[in-house]
Amino acid sequence: MSGNVRLLNDTLAAAKAEGRSALIAYLPAGFPTVDGGIEAVKAALDGGADVVEVGLPHSDPVLDGPVIQTADDIALRGGVRIADVMRTVREAHAATGKPILVMTYWNPIDRYGVERFTAELAEAGGAGCILPDLPVQESALWREHAEKHGLATVFVVAPSSKDERLAEITAAGSGFVYAASLMGVTGTRESVGAQAEDLVRRTRATTDLPVCVGLGVSNPAQAAEVARFADGVIVGSAFVKRMLDAPDAAAGVEAVRALAGDLAEGVRRQA
Repeated sequence: MSGNVRLLNDTLAAAKAEGRSALIAYLPAGFPTVDGGIEAVKAALDGGADVVEVGLPHSDPVLDGPVIQTADDIALRGGVRIADVMRTVREAHAATGKPILVMTYWNPIDRYGVERFTAELAEAGGAGCILPDLPVQESALWREHAEKHGLATVFVVAPSSKDERLAEITAAGSGFVYAASLMGVTGTRESVGAQAEDLVRRTRATTDLPVCVGLGVSNPAQAAEVARFADGVIVGSAFVKRMLDAPDAAAGVEAVRALAGDLAEGVRRQA
């Protein structure tokens, strides 16, 4: 069975045709429970997100700040497994028809088996993977299997990336390019900053892939700011924090839905 890279491409192209950025939400699988996580992903998509990244919880999430680390810890203590991540992708995609990616560090895939992981993700209806710690020069095996199964390979670029390195990374990727807006870990910030706009400009000079910005966006005003110059706005910690702060799981799901709606208005505003 083929994955949904084409659906991802079409979704990002449709947002561009509407003259706006796509809204991409991130939520970890298994948080607060597997069932609760599935409901949260569906709520984000129903609320206005165009795409969702489902996080595969990891014990040492080097790119993630304290909010997502807390959610990952809850999911891991609850016994979340890769099978639960695949189930999250399958049920959320089946319910919404929207593209779902998995964001994961490389070690779990390496241990699970690249062929097994890509085949199962495609079978679940997944659109691809974001691999923040897989070096491009070591990615040939992954890319071979991802391409075979119709999955996007999304790499992360950072403000520290030199232009030559950007070209190397974007030439190997597919779906879109994840531009980290600043050096550091995930989390909400007061300002996303000029570094992100410069990184998008430099990245676009190397590729026709959409360039989507993450790390730091947490409210509609910031989403509108980033939407002025990026093809997609990625929001993670703000969604997770809404769930952590909610009095119960049902309230957390509704908070996710409401935030997705607010952010969807933000990317359309491009203030």
